[in-house]
Amino acid sequence: MAAILSVSGSPSPTSRTSWLLRHLADRLRLQGHDVTPLDVRTLPAQALLGADFRHPAIVTATDLFARADGVVIGTPVYKAAYSGLLKSLLDLLPQYALSGKAVLPLATGGSTAHVLAIDYALRPVLSSMGSSHIVPRWFTLDKDVAADDHATHIVAPAVAEALEQVTDLFSAALGGRTGALRRTA
Repeated sequence: MAAILSVSGSPSPTSRTSWLLRHLADRLRLQGHDVTPLDVRTLPAQALLGADFRHPAIVTATDLFARADGVVIGTPVYKAAYSGLLKSLLDLLPQYALSGKAVLPLATGGSTAHVLAIDYALRPVLSSMGSSHIVPRWFTLDKDVAADDHATHIVAPAVAEALEQVTDLFSAALGGRTGALRRTA
C-alpha cells in the first residue's frame, strides 16, 4: 500500500511516545502499509545542532521523508511544545518536505493541560512544510501507556480503541483499507 515514515521525537529510548508509535505501526502494517521507523535521538547530535545538512545521517533522514507517502510524527510535550529534538530535525528538512503527504501528529504528556500543544506548536510547522492533509491529532496521557514486567508496551484499552480510529483515518487519507481488523493484543 503506502510507504509510511514513523518519526519519534523523543530523546528517551524507552519513551511512551516510541511505544505509542510502535503500537500504531503494528496496525498500519496489518492494513498493508510499509512502515519505517526513525528515532531522531539516533541521529548525530552534532549534525542536528550544527545544522549539517550534508551529514550522511541527515541526508538519509531527508531521503526517508522524500520517499514516504505519509508521515506519523510523535513527540513528548515539554513546556507546552513539541520536543527540541524533533524541532532540530524539522529545521534541517527542505521547506516543503511534507508536500503531498498525509501527516498524523501524535503527542504524549503528563497532563491534559498539554493537549493543545499539537494544534498551537506542531501543526503550524507541519502546515508550513506543505502537508497535503494533516489528520486530526492525537494526544495520550503518559499514564495510559505503560510497560509490563517483560518491557512490552501496553496501551490502555480506551486509548487503544481511539488510536485504531485515528490510525484508520490516517490510512484512509493514504488510500488504504481500514476495514474490520482484528485488534492487536
